[in-house]
Amino acid sequence: MIKNGCEELTKKGLLLAIFLLSLLFLAAIIAVAAWMGLEETKISFHGFIALGLGVFATFGLGAGLMFLVFYSHRKGYDDEADEWRKKDP
Repeated sequence: MIKNGCEELTKKGLLLAIFLLSLLFLAAIIAVAAWMGLEETKISFHGFIALGLGVFATFGLGAGLMFLVFYSHRKGYDDEADEWRKKDP
């Protein structure tokens, strides 16, 4: 068993991590093969600009939403909406 700080990584967790990493590796291989299979497809300069803006906007949206999640949690706004986890007075 591998110790990681205070938590212990069990054999099940290690096998799950290996399985998920192998799925990620397989997906990357399939993505590269699909990208290489599109050799005849040409993307114009404006297409690359649109692709870059789309990636930037998607990253910005994800980062903004994650910021709101952390901000809401830190300020305690989530506590009011969760009836089941109310603390005892």
